[in-house]
Amino acid sequence: MNTTVRWKPNVTVAAVIEREGRFLLVEEHTDQGLRLNTPAGHLDPGESPAEGCAREALEETAHAFTPTALVGIYLARSADDPDVTYMRFAFSGELGEREAGRALDTGIVRTLWMTADEIRASVARHRSPLLLQCVEDHLAGQRHPLDLIHVDDSVRQPPR
Repeated sequence: MNTTVRWKPNVTVAAVIEREGRFLLVEEHTDQGLRLNTPAGHLDPGESPAEGCAREALEETAHAFTPTALVGIYLARSADDPDVTYMRFAFSGELGEREAGRALDTGIVRTLWMTADEIRASVARHRSPLLLQCVEDHLAGQRHPLDLIHVDDSVRQPPR
């Protein structure tokens, strides 16, 4: 074990949004071409995982999103860099209306609704190996209360 380098996973948040048997995904530009993902991104300083998820969903889909449950917490190594590990907090919740005139985040080409079978059939195009696992866990009814994640007040304070 290498004790000179401290392991620090990259914390990400993801919205698992289902409506009438279809899931809201984004298609985005990556170094490997166009890829599919749930609305997701990195947690920003000063925000809780649920707040980060709501922000990322809005930025990537132009829809307000209110997390109501934690689907799960996941770990995966980056396919591009084996030294990078992602810790994903995936949430289900309520999708609001689309904000008229709001542009999608840089790199996002479009949003699309896909069935679970279509998602299963498109694994080669998934940006994250966690996309399908999050959808499967959501379909299995996996839901945990938001207060499972405690955010200390120190998170909201500026660094010294």
